Amino acid sequence: MRTNSYVHLLPNERDRIAHLRAQGVSVNEIARQLRRDPSTISRELSRNKSSVYDVYLAHRAQTRAEERKSHAHCRLRLKYPRIRRYVVAKLKLGWSPESRCSGTGRLSLVHPELSISHEAIYQFVYDRDVRRDEDLVPHLVRAHKRRQQKGHSHTHRSLHIPERIAISERPQHVLTRRQFGHWETDAVIAGRSSAALNVSVERKSRLTHITKMPQRTARCTHRALLRSLSDYPRYARRTITYDNGSENVEHQRTNDVLDTHSYFCTPYHSWEKGTVENTVGLVRRVFRKKTNFDLVSTHEIKSLERQLNNRPRKCLHYQTPIEVFRSCVALKH
Repeated sequence: MRTNSYVHLLPNERDRIAHLRAQGVSVNEIARQLRRDPSTISRELSRNKSSVYDVYLAHRAQTRAEERKSHAHCRLRLKYPRIRRYVVAKLKLGWSPESRCSGTGRLSLVHPELSISHEAIYQFVYDRDVRRDEDLVPHLVRAHKRRQQKGHSHTHRSLHIPERIAISERPQHVLTRRQFGHWETDAVIAGRSSAALNVSVERKSRLTHITKMPQRTARCTHRALLRSLSDYPRYARRTITYDNGSENVEHQRTNDVLDTHSYFCTPYHSWEKGTVENTVGLVRRVFRKKTNFDLVSTHEIKSLERQLNNRPRKCLHYQTPIEVFRSCVALKH
């Protein structure tokens, strides 16, 4: 019996089809008993029967139908061979999808007639069929095996930092980066090691200090900040901005020694200390997530630190962080 609108076959209908088909019932008779169009039954048998044994099994047919439905609305990403070849080649060179490969990045300069979003590139890289042919995930800056959901894990359900001062109370002139001596800090951890890194960055110059900590604890963080900042004059260490990790609970002890003021990001708003977050991303290019920091030497860490501090930055008008930092210190003398 024909209906005005098509409704997908239900699991119990597939059970009936399998039972009747096993008895040798014709397609037209099955359609009559299920009150379905014969073409529906014929299409179901041809699409969802076993390709090996040439039999129709209800549970296998249901699984195939569900898989097909899940991919029905997935558009093919990077369907034009020219764009696909370009993106694959540049990803293998270490280019990032957002700033280099996409239509808003380098692609718009060399091929203005082509356009692709960085989101489409990420979807292409993580597509299951694409990864079966060639896995491009290891070429991403953060080579997660599975694409990470946007947002942050809610590790702490309540504020646990004593004498915590919110970033909303931090002086507004800190945002302008005109004044020297405002720092951001963060910890870099790895699941395979007890050791961790403390990364501290001065906001105006982008000068970076990377200090190895035997553990990610409040005491180790306190000591790492003292090693990084205690040799500087007071005007070079005015404030420190933290996240809400438990390793930062001794911030007042650090303030007492360094004569600094501490401020804390809104929970799960790590972008509020974007300078150090960006620097941590650069550190992760060298020390990936699975790095065992117990086996990383101080020499390797300081080598990376020197590399970052001596690399020209566009945001610094192509000066290096160490050059800007030294000029700021010289102006005070």
